[in-house]
Amino acid sequence: MDIYEEIVKLRKLGRRGAVATIVNVRGSIPSFETAKMLVRDDGSILGTIGGGCVEAEVWQAAREVMESEKPRSLTFNLNQDPKYDTGLVCGGTLDIYLEPILPPAVLYIFGAGHVALHLCRSAGHVGFDVTIVDDRDSYATAERFPEARAVIAEDFEKAMAQITPNESSSIVIVTRGHRDDMRILRWAVQTQARYVGMIGSKRKTITIFRELTKQGVPAHLFERVHAPVGLDIGAITPEEIAVAITAELIAVRRHCERTLPHMSWFLTEKPGADREKLELEEEKS
Repeated sequence: MDIYEEIVKLRKLGRRGAVATIVNVRGSIPSFETAKMLVRDDGSILGTIGGGCVEAEVWQAAREVMESEKPRSLTFNLNQDPKYDTGLVCGGTLDIYLEPILPPAVLYIFGAGHVALHLCRSAGHVGFDVTIVDDRDSYATAERFPEARAVIAEDFEKAMAQITPNESSSIVIVTRGHRDDMRILRWAVQTQARYVGMIGSKRKTITIFRELTKQGVPAHLFERVHAPVGLDIGAITPEEIAVAITAELIAVRRHCERTLPHMSWFLTEKPGADREKLELEEEKS
């Protein structure tokens, strides 16, 4: 089985992996430069970089690379550490480069209005595979969204039944009404999606969160919701709002560790913040 073909297969299935490549050799080793080994997310491997203890350590590092989604370099001095002497090692040194294999970054945009139109374009330009979902077939069309991977013109409930977001997926809710936003958010927070964002004011956000908790949705599920959605860059127009949302999507995808100007009041509050107090503050503003 070809490693490159298997990588393509993994990505199409929405799975993860990591590829280890011997990039430099000094002296004699039980393999060769450019040798590769693929570690799949279920722990299985394809290919070899020489076997033995080196391969075992690379396997463990590959699991960590999948989790962190960041590449890593490893160096093994086979002539200095007796644990690598398996009878096959001739006393060389090798450098190994580990890189993550990740599924495509999928973005589901619920709503097909002005913000969705520009978000589809901007997110598509930075590598997201976009799916548009709207219950209006006059808005949700391939002609209107030529950059989208897929366009679903269907009742939202029926559309959500067809979609299974994974850990690499993002969901942005920009429909035309509070009722639709609320039922989509109820579904979204219970998926495995990495990112969930909803457009709207603080007042709208508080109202929807409160109603969903009354309906039995656990309050802690809202801790990862970006609402109002996007980075706080002073965006006003649909084009600018789309840029703010895209920037936040990139920050989450790249595990940005710097402090960002989040528009979301919810993310900046301490866990367990008093929502009654938040609502009163909002009503005064």
